[in-house]
Amino acid sequence: MDGPDFSKTALVPAIAQDVATGEVLMLAYMDAHAYAETLRTRRVCYYSRSRKRLWRKGEESGHVQHLKHLYYDCDADTVLVKVEQVGGAACHEGYASCFFREIDPASGAAKVIAQRVFDPADVYR
Repeated sequence: MDGPDFSKTALVPAIAQDVATGEVLMLAYMDAHAYAETLRTRRVCYYSRSRKRLWRKGEESGHVQHLKHLYYDCDADTVLVKVEQVGGAACHEGYASCFFREIDPASGAAKVIAQRVFDPADVYR
């Protein structure tokens, strides 16, 4: 088998990582169609669970992800895409990474640890 095993589950988690910095940008999901589209176009495509359709990253914002490397795990049920993130932000809230909040283990309190790259109100009208 070459790639994730979609017979085990229709959606597999897809971790996006910046190829240059190693920063984890986001977690999304792929179905077999999104996976095939990503391979075909070299532009990362996901399956949006909220929209219930394929979601080509950056289709609204222009902040696309160009596929540089693609890996799958030992159980063939998770993929890692190393990407070139165009526009500097993977997160729809305007941050470079969706993981822009840090939890203090001692208190459980969250704090924002990053600066916005763009204002979502300007991008998503």
